[in-house]
Amino acid sequence: QVQLVESGGGLVQAGGSLRLSCAASGRTFSRYVMGWIRQAPGKERDFVAAISWSSRTYYADSVKGRFTISGDNPKNTVTLQMNSLKPEDTAIYYCAAAPFGSNWVDPDEYNYWGQGTQVTVSS
Repeated sequence: QVQLVESGGGLVQAGGSLRLSCAASGRTFSRYVMGWIRQAPGKERDFVAAISWSSRTYYADSVKGRFTISGDNPKNTVTLQMNSLKPEDTAIYYCAAAPFGSNWVDPDEYNYWGQGTQVTVSS
């Protein structure tokens, strides 16, 4: 059974930092892209960042330069370092996995999902 378990969310002031982690288990993810998708209240899911098994990364324009995604392949973990946080970054952040040939920026392409972790940035 595939499991993605996020941790590290919380409340932070604008300009602060948070680090999210995702532990994956239940299958081999070598042909998958691991991503972070977020959903703010009343809004659709938005792509945040993704990393392939070969450490190729991709970021949404809204987080480029502020967020960094990294992966530890032997441990099947993915981390999202979020710096210079803004109130508009407030959302539930989901760790997700998509087959390597997918469109990484489309949340609908991700077929494994974690339970989500809340990130709240106060102004």
